[in-house]
Amino acid sequence: MKIINEVKDAQTIAISGHVRPDGDCVGSVMGLYLYLKKEMPEAEIDVYLDEPPAIFGCISHIEDIKSKFNTNKEYDVFVALDTTDDRLGEAEPIYRRARKKINIDHHISNSGCGDVNVVEPERSSTAELLYELMEPEKIDEEIAIAIYIGIIHDTGVLRYSNTSPRTLQITAELIKFGFDFSKIVEETFFEKTYLQTQIMGRAVLESVRFMGDRCIVSMVSRRMMEFYCVTPKDLDGIVNQLQSVKGVECAIFMYEIGTLEYKVSMRSSGKVDVSAVAMKFGGGGHVRAAGCTMNGTYHDNINNLSIEIAEQLENE
Repeated sequence: MKIINEVKDAQTIAISGHVRPDGDCVGSVMGLYLYLKKEMPEAEIDVYLDEPPAIFGCISHIEDIKSKFNTNKEYDVFVALDTTDDRLGEAEPIYRRARKKINIDHHISNSGCGDVNVVEPERSSTAELLYELMEPEKIDEEIAIAIYIGIIHDTGVLRYSNTSPRTLQITAELIKFGFDFSKIVEETFFEKTYLQTQIMGRAVLESVRFMGDRCIVSMVSRRMMEFYCVTPKDLDGIVNQLQSVKGVECAIFMYEIGTLEYKVSMRSSGKVDVSAVAMKFGGGGHVRAAGCTMNGTYHDNINNLSIEIAEQLENE
């Protein structure tokens, strides 16, 4: 399948991804947007997405993203990328009104929510999958940068086990366009503001190892976020830092989003399927990277997660 064949007759097209978009989501959404604008200049194409982190300002036309969703428009086609429909946030009603729905994703927990579904969990990222759905000769430097960002963010700069030989081949094709790929990696993946570094240091300092030191957990409260003047976007990378501790099989990071409500991120070295754990609590993701939203006290949530993690480690 080629994506252009699925949308070629559409006059109006909407594109969106999940709430609190990460690098793969932003890169995929913008990569498709740039591709379709180039191939279908007469079509009306809109992107609906929560305001992305400023680090993705290097992506061309990112200012075209609409972060206000107050529209009753009915689109010919709506493409949902890197997500299921229930994680589209305020864009979900727009998606449901669309005449044709296309769902493109690589999350193993996604069973498909569109009229056309392309869900391939073996892919490193939705950006990699999207590349395969494009005609290579139609990709230009601007599109390549967006796709590249999506791939490097969901593979940890090609370090995670979801990186396949095909992932490396695609990455090689992308950097042939000559953009400064090392600068993009540094500025969008590694570089942190001083406040981000402070809150990460606090989270690591107050982390706790348990289950024979095979697991590690840390939490940031709303009061702590207010003290450091940070937002959820500033917490990216903390769970990865926790997972890098020697001997840790599973890392858990959560931050408070409401009264007795926490956003949970988990990372695994491979011995724990954190996607299966997250799905128990209404979330999802990948075997080694997943998340969910949980209600209850911090300690109750840890206890509930621990039961699921311990069962997997015991059956190892």
